[in-house]
Amino acid sequence: MERRREEQLGAAGAGAAPALDFTVENVEKALHQLYYDPNIENKNLAQKWLMQAQVSPQAWHFSWQLLQPDKVPEIQYFGASALHIKISRYWSDIPTDQYESLKAQLFTQITRFARGSKIVLTRLCVALASLALSMMPDAWPCAVADMVRLFQAEDSPVDGQGRCLALLELLTVLPEEFQTSRLPQYRKGLVRASLAVECGAVFPLLEQLLQQPSSPSCVRQKVLKCFSSWVQLEVPLQDCEALIQAAFAALQDSELFDSSVEAIVNAISQPDAQRYVNTLLKLIPLVLGLQEQLRQAVQNGDMETSHGICRIAVALGENHSRALLDQVEHWQSFLALVNMIMFCTGIPGHYPVNETTSSLTLTFWYTLQDDILSFEAEKQAVYQQVYRPVYFQLVDVLLHKAQFPSDEEYGFWSSDEKEQFRIYRVDISDTLMYVYEMLGAELLSNLYDKLGRLLTSSEEPYSWQHTEALLYGFQSIAETIDVNYSDVVPGLIGLIPRISISNVQLADTVMFTIGALSEWLADHPVMINSVLPLVLHALGNPELSVSSVSTLKKICRECKYDLPPYAANIVAVSQDVLMKQVHKTSQCMWLMQALGFLLSALQVEEILKNLHSLISPYIQQLEKLAEEIPNPSNKLAIVHILGLLSNLFTTLDVSHHEDDHEGPELRKLPVPQGPNPVVVVLQQVFQLIQKVLSKWLNDAQVVEAVCAIFEKSVKTLLDDFAPMVPQLCEMLGRMYSTIPQASALDLTRQLVHIFAHEPAHFPPIEALFLLVTSVTLTLFQQGPRDHPDIVDSFMQLLAQALKRKPDLFLCERLDVKAVFQCAVLALKFPEAPTVKASCGFFTELLPRCGEVESVGKVVQEDGRMLLIAVLEAIGGQASRSLMDCFADILFALNKHCFSLLSMWIKEALQPPGFPSARLSPEQKDTFSQQILRERVNKRRVKEMVKEFTLLCRGLHGTDYTADY
Repeated sequence: MERRREEQLGAAGAGAAPALDFTVENVEKALHQLYYDPNIENKNLAQKWLMQAQVSPQAWHFSWQLLQPDKVPEIQYFGASALHIKISRYWSDIPTDQYESLKAQLFTQITRFARGSKIVLTRLCVALASLALSMMPDAWPCAVADMVRLFQAEDSPVDGQGRCLALLELLTVLPEEFQTSRLPQYRKGLVRASLAVECGAVFPLLEQLLQQPSSPSCVRQKVLKCFSSWVQLEVPLQDCEALIQAAFAALQDSELFDSSVEAIVNAISQPDAQRYVNTLLKLIPLVLGLQEQLRQAVQNGDMETSHGICRIAVALGENHSRALLDQVEHWQSFLALVNMIMFCTGIPGHYPVNETTSSLTLTFWYTLQDDILSFEAEKQAVYQQVYRPVYFQLVDVLLHKAQFPSDEEYGFWSSDEKEQFRIYRVDISDTLMYVYEMLGAELLSNLYDKLGRLLTSSEEPYSWQHTEALLYGFQSIAETIDVNYSDVVPGLIGLIPRISISNVQLADTVMFTIGALSEWLADHPVMINSVLPLVLHALGNPELSVSSVSTLKKICRECKYDLPPYAANIVAVSQDVLMKQVHKTSQCMWLMQALGFLLSALQVEEILKNLHSLISPYIQQLEKLAEEIPNPSNKLAIVHILGLLSNLFTTLDVSHHEDDHEGPELRKLPVPQGPNPVVVVLQQVFQLIQKVLSKWLNDAQVVEAVCAIFEKSVKTLLDDFAPMVPQLCEMLGRMYSTIPQASALDLTRQLVHIFAHEPAHFPPIEALFLLVTSVTLTLFQQGPRDHPDIVDSFMQLLAQALKRKPDLFLCERLDVKAVFQCAVLALKFPEAPTVKASCGFFTELLPRCGEVESVGKVVQEDGRMLLIAVLEAIGGQASRSLMDCFADILFALNKHCFSLLSMWIKEALQPPGFPSARLSPEQKDTFSQQILRERVNKRRVKEMVKEFTLLCRGLHGTDYTADY
């Protein structure tokens, strides 16, 4: 009987794989190789072969034999896994008349392994669970009840406890298998409904086993895990009451504690649970009843227990605060729960070394605040009265938790612990910023009063940690909330110089707090002198690098028009730290950006004077480096100097921006004082940059650094850059002709964007455009696959040219046909950005069919080739994430070349198997008609393409499409 069934099952899957020699002996050899062969290549080969074996028709034969008692667990496990794969993925291959015998055989094997290998038992249970889910509800209507009945039968050769554990394992994996199953959506709904009914056969059994004094600990633990698994099927919370109460009782047993926590948290956290308010109200006293156990755990340093109890309290509060707040008559019991969570937030010890619990509670405070503020005015006012004092207490607790440990203790922390503490403080900062919405300006006054008392009290010496935490609170709020109208900020600015800074962490926070108040300083420039000396002093300390430089940058950006009196001092200090190499590269770049902002507000003569003193040492160094033979160390120095210049020119903008209050744009006004200082400097160093380039043209990093100087200058200066356009175009042409690089194309695109529409600059830009196009087309002839970045940038340049100045495509010297064919080739690149850029080119090109004769001609001649490339991509050759881009091409073809497309698309889809063997002629016909009908709604075309690509890939109607 069993042999006949195996043959039938084997025959049913015969078309699934080639008939390789998947025998029991060969599978065992491959498993031995996988587990014991030291050669990694042999292991990989064995794994690949075994994966093929698992899905082969022969798996029905060898799986059962691998489960024989004389085999080792590793081999038995593979047999059980193969059965699961066959049942879960190839269910349609199994003849319906074999369902019952397959089910019986699995029951037999599970009974046999009830006292055997645990991993094999679990895998067999998963296989039976998968079978049950595929048969429910029609072919096996009472699956769960049958499982319970079969395992309770007294005539089994296995003892009661073994049978009980096997049944519980099976019942545990059943919901888990359901959650991960690949059942179609309509089947999933049917099976979920069937399982919801079947929980009536499970919960009474679990209650009995959990409350039975004679149940051994291993059984009770398994019961809790089983319950935890079932509640995730959104079982009504009231049906879980008895088991939840039993789980609360089990929290007193240290062996069952973790499983009990998991079960309670999962039960409480169901999205549907908020409907059962009466049950939730019954849970509050149970949670509050854990407070003594929580205090004991904290006292004894038992982090696991305190963590577990906190998870339960937070699960109830966070998931159901709105439902519980609605029960106004029970406000005191909910407030007691809130206070219990407050205790968890303020749990003694430093996170993450002495405790890991407090971080769990932070989201709860967001949720509670949102729920309170969502009530209508009257109810909100009542709850504000109750909870404002709670939130003020929360601020005190959070600032206490944010305090650094003693220097000695902090010195023993690992770098990982310090990083976790940093992230924890960021989370506290975010919470404080959020709490400001509830407490408002009173919160800032509260912090200011505390800081004032701390700094002015002569009674006892204050700890730097306390001061730092209060400042950190200020900084957290000032970074994101507009404090310009706060009446406490002047006092705070006055207090900052009184702080005795003897510690790096405190100094950092002082810096960041000043930075957070930079907008306020711009409105109150008289106070700048109170804090600027502190910032300049900190610049010289490498330990304060990030905080001091970022703060100076903020001040220079926000207050630049009030800084001229301090400019000479700022430049001198900055020059000093740059020359002494106090800071790392990224901070040096920030510092140059700060100086760019600062100089922008000065008179042109002053700017040039400061620029001369600031960059002369670097120019001299660059002249020296330009003479040297290229090597790795002087390359680093060159890239560093070029980077400094780039960052300086990024922010050095002497044109004034005037707010246009009628709209969001900023209007640029011309500079009255003569040539732009950046242009003056660039013209002075142009020959030197060319000299550097001549030696480093092969190095992408140096070329990129050179291009960055001009690109950032162009973006900042816009029209003021005009005098540089001819010589820059000439230099770019020489660079790109010698060695094509993407950064040169990106800079060319920038020039096209800003200057191509101006008649005076069109000739040099046209010449550069034609040159780089010619060089890139030659690169395509040689094989462009090694240069996806160049192809990407080239496509973006072409699209920009069409967008800003289509006249560039009118030139007879431009081979539009070759450009078109190269772009079609680029559509087939594996790199997504390159494909996206190519699609962008076509969506700009196709609308020009009518206005640019050469474009219209090439589309008429080669448009069919473009369509075929697009259909191939949709058919499966390109990533599904790019389908919107290809849909844009189809839409543009339909809108601008309708008569051609209607002819091409029918011809292109004619051959059988194109663009996919999975498509029927009717499906292809439907798609072409849908596309041709839609010439207005681009979104509809995108939906059609997504639908069609799923059909092409055989994914339509599967779980893979759920998020698509």
